Amino acid sequence: MAMQARYKRMLEGMKKNAKKKRRNSKRAQKWFVYMLNCADQTLYTGITNDMERRFKTHSAGKGARYTRARLPLEVVYRETCATRTDAMVRECAVKALPRKSKLKLAGKFQKHAARSKYPKSKVVYG
Repeated sequence: MAMQARYKRMLEGMKKNAKKKRRNSKRAQKWFVYMLNCADQTLYTGITNDMERRFKTHSAGKGARYTRARLPLEVVYRETCATRTDAMVRECAVKALPRKSKLKLAGKFQKHAARSKYPKSKVVYG
């Protein structure tokens, strides 16, 4: 897998800065990396600290410019990270993956969600 040079530089810088200690409790909250399947079958990847709020914002057409014209949306992947920096590093790594690998990742998430205590074949908010 060949990673684009800009993603490689971003990852290196983020990993370097991730070693710094947390200074306040606001940074200690959970962060999520998520992937949306848009109406035109494209994938959008982003991060948030409130998954439900962010999905509602995207669905209302007030989220990222990319998703505004590609409604309706479906959450096909979600991963929890300890810090914002960790989430940004993971988002960058996911964005660097080819589409086929992203779909495989989403498929594993869907299988795991189906086997969980509260099965959801599709994670949809709102």
